[in-house]
Amino acid sequence: MPKKATARPTTPSINSPVESDIWRRITREVADDLAVDAIARDRAGKPPFDEGARLREAGLPALLTPPGPLGSGADWRTACAVIREIAAADGSIGELLGRHYALSWSARFFGTPEQADLLEIRAAGEQWLWAGSTEIPGAGTDPGTGTAPGISGADPGLTLTPAGEGHLLNGRRTLAAGVSVADRLVLGAVCTRTGDPLIVVVDPAHPGVTADPAHDRLGQRLTGAGSVGFDGVPVHPEQVLGAAPRDEYDVSPFASLAPLALRLALVHVGLGIAEGALAEARDASRAAPHAWPPAGTDGTGYEGRPDGDPYLLLAYGELVAAAHTAAAVVEPATEALARGLLVGRDLGAEERADIAVLVAAAEAVTSRSVLQVTTRVLELTQGTNAPADGPGFDRFWRNARVLTAQGSPVHRLRDIGDHYLNGTHPPLTLRR
Repeated sequence: MPKKATARPTTPSINSPVESDIWRRITREVADDLAVDAIARDRAGKPPFDEGARLREAGLPALLTPPGPLGSGADWRTACAVIREIAAADGSIGELLGRHYALSWSARFFGTPEQADLLEIRAAGEQWLWAGSTEIPGAGTDPGTGTAPGISGADPGLTLTPAGEGHLLNGRRTLAAGVSVADRLVLGAVCTRTGDPLIVVVDPAHPGVTADPAHDRLGQRLTGAGSVGFDGVPVHPEQVLGAAPRDEYDVSPFASLAPLALRLALVHVGLGIAEGALAEARDASRAAPHAWPPAGTDGTGYEGRPDGDPYLLLAYGELVAAAHTAAAVVEPATEALARGLLVGRDLGAEERADIAVLVAAAEAVTSRSVLQVTTRVLELTQGTNAPADGPGFDRFWRNARVLTAQGSPVHRLRDIGDHYLNGTHPPLTLRR
């Protein structure tokens, strides 16, 4: 595996408004830096080694620190705001960071508090970037496709063969981000002796780990997507976070927040992509003349204002309204998940159900909004006819298409309807 950037010291935990302002400033600086060469990096489509180094240098990997011996780090609301702003500049890096934040809570979801404390201290101190997936192919499949959502039907999954006091990890997994740049992988695998699905932590620097980055993706080209192979990789007892229940109805409400945290992180990525597309299109529209007739009956009104085209104003009004609508639906979902994470293992099934419905609504509304915004922006900026070295508005549309294709809102909408009409709780599951 290629050598990753040197780890930086961890940043302090965030509690006060002043420190929150510091995070906002740091995030804005990183986003501005990523925006400068976003088009060139998207077209190159290389693994995000440089981008990961930028995140580490700013201290962003250690921002979302779960409650523990480190104190209370920045909460989920702050982390989602960071994801959203980074995604507005570069959707791929927003997804890389969003998946990292969701996976950084894995030890809290699946391990013991003591195990989580030790792992989090080291992860924060060394600015680890997390990647992986806690889904286990074949364990709780999607009734519509026969596979776990987001997992290819050809993905054979991973096995853990008992060896000595630990296990040997074998197999291959397809991951949506971080296959070449992650410092640690969180993975779901099945024990060959007991059949138990286990959640484990693996160091990708081991020689038995091979990463095969994906090439020529339609969008989200810089997430570091690809497949990772494991050939007899040792997994010691302390690397096993815990067992995932075979029956989804045995999953604890708190552990079932793991897929909800990931889904909400990706919602913020989508919202960031929409907002980034709108902001860049606005700048382009202000600078470009338009040939539409003036709106005023006396031949004035919009004359001399290239950004005063009445049809253009109508289009932007609709798109801004769509983005605001999505943001308004995402906000209560973010608040609810943040509260649920703070409750911890005492979280009840009723509370979890309310969170799941809010997250599902945020997904459904945001997926529609981001596709509407990025498609219309491409039309407004004449991106379909732009030269290869043009302004690159197509990247927002491509990123939105790939991101929203990772999960269909159909099942989410069905769960919302069932909950509203019949009072049925969405199932407690570790699947996305």
